[in-house]
Amino acid sequence: MKKRYLLLIIIFVFAFALRFWRLGEVPPSLNWDEVALGYNAYSIVSTGKDEYGKFFPFVLRSYDDYKPALYTYFTIPTVKIFGLTPFAVRFPSAFFGVLTIIATYFLTKRLFPNSQTFTIKNLQFGIPEVAALLLAISPWHLQFSRIGFESNIAVALNIFGALFFLLALKRPVFLLFSAAIFALNLYMYQSSKVFVPLLVLTLVVIYRKELFATSKKFLFSSVIIGIFIAFPMALYMVGSSEALARAQGVSIFSDTTSFLAENAKRLQEDREKNDLLGLVLDNRRILYVREIVSGYISHFDLNWLFIKGDIARHHAPYMGLLYLCELPFLLIGIYQLVFASQKQGVSIKTKALIFSWFLLAPIPASITSGVPHAVRTLNFLPTFQIFTAFGIFVFLTYVFRLKHGIFGIRSRFILYGMCFIVITFNFIYYLNQYFVQQNYFVSADWQYGYKEAVFEVKNIENKYDKIIVSNKPHLDQSYMFFLFYLQYPPDKYQKEAIYKSGGFRENHVYGKFMFRPIIWETEEKNGKTLFMGLPEDFPSEAKIIKTINFLDGKPAIKIVEG
Repeated sequence: MKKRYLLLIIIFVFAFALRFWRLGEVPPSLNWDEVALGYNAYSIVSTGKDEYGKFFPFVLRSYDDYKPALYTYFTIPTVKIFGLTPFAVRFPSAFFGVLTIIATYFLTKRLFPNSQTFTIKNLQFGIPEVAALLLAISPWHLQFSRIGFESNIAVALNIFGALFFLLALKRPVFLLFSAAIFALNLYMYQSSKVFVPLLVLTLVVIYRKELFATSKKFLFSSVIIGIFIAFPMALYMVGSSEALARAQGVSIFSDTTSFLAENAKRLQEDREKNDLLGLVLDNRRILYVREIVSGYISHFDLNWLFIKGDIARHHAPYMGLLYLCELPFLLIGIYQLVFASQKQGVSIKTKALIFSWFLLAPIPASITSGVPHAVRTLNFLPTFQIFTAFGIFVFLTYVFRLKHGIFGIRSRFILYGMCFIVITFNFIYYLNQYFVQQNYFVSADWQYGYKEAVFEVKNIENKYDKIIVSNKPHLDQSYMFFLFYLQYPPDKYQKEAIYKSGGFRENHVYGKFMFRPIIWETEEKNGKTLFMGLPEDFPSEAKIIKTINFLDGKPAIKIVEG
């Protein structure tokens, strides 16, 4: 037993190193969500209010996004200790990312209590260790463990909540922890508002006999705790028009103009042709259902999972979300788990939970645009790793029984060696793509250049009466980058800020700074105005003070005297 925990400690240390090494430098820049989370933590710890002056909010307005605020509160201690830095903002995500590895080990151990084990160099391992190791090196999990993303901590809370629920079936006191964790998760990320209730319902249905046989005292107390913690968020969702602003903004129903125009055109053609079947199939309700089903199914696209991923910030360059070498073991694991029997140490309830979790994960994202989406479906984890770990053990068991050999070398050693080489190469390639190539290839996608530009402006701002900064892409939400990197006093900002609600593209004014699109032809040029914008915002004859390049050498930001 001690040797098994020794392997777990090694995995833990490895996971820690992968998540914390150069955490503030890779990815190369904070994105707009990260600086908002960090500055609001700085604002709350300094004044008790967020950037908009709201006292200890549990929902942040942030870019009119209205996101759950729990990640910001987790960031407060790290900002207090490390200052307002990229490392401080990303620390909570990396920390919970490491804890998730441990939670996955113990969850998998509860699901496969009698799994077969193998021993290599006196280190014993089973399905739990392999699942934990796969998650420790997972490109999908690492990508979001090293970014200040709420969804990554939401995954950790999912796993801890499920783990404590299963532990509570024998020790009911753990049910209190499970209820509290699941309820807190509603304050972490938008998709949790959909996924967590579904996961809790699934656990209750599958383990209802064991659950209702436990102590009624703990059962009742856990319900009260869950309701007590979740009630403010539930009340907010019901009573506030802002509650679902983000969901409405990314919903497939949000921009229906072109969709309905095309639909009306089809219906008109169906009427002219007297096509009764077409009239049924082209009904907009049917089309919406089709879009939702299509969005759901898109998350099982192997090309998306293993080859291309989605937007650049969600995966390493030229890689998917999972290792290509995992694919055969994943397919083997899914197939074998379907037909696994109790004699193989797999209970029906274990299978029901894993497959339910796997099939529920894409539901929150299926009604949104831009699918498949790696962030909104991070709830998939750790099911992919559990399936793959199970498939690896089926493979190891089969190969171990092989007796014949080639050139005097046993077949199993040849197969083990080939697999080790392929997996090692795939892992090393990923490390290079993430830690080396990513900064070069996709620094533009990470809004690189803000830090350098802000400090350049800071050094010369006293020479100018007014500073105008573009907020057009890729300089979206430029006002927040200035607040963050200048560590602008929150109490001062709350008093002097002028902003107008405008969805994700609102303009801001505070102090001598104005954040809006730059239209060079109409701008006042008196030698006392400093402009910071996109290279295309300025003509060649403009007085350029500084050009900041992306890491691939292409111009990113220009600072110009007007």
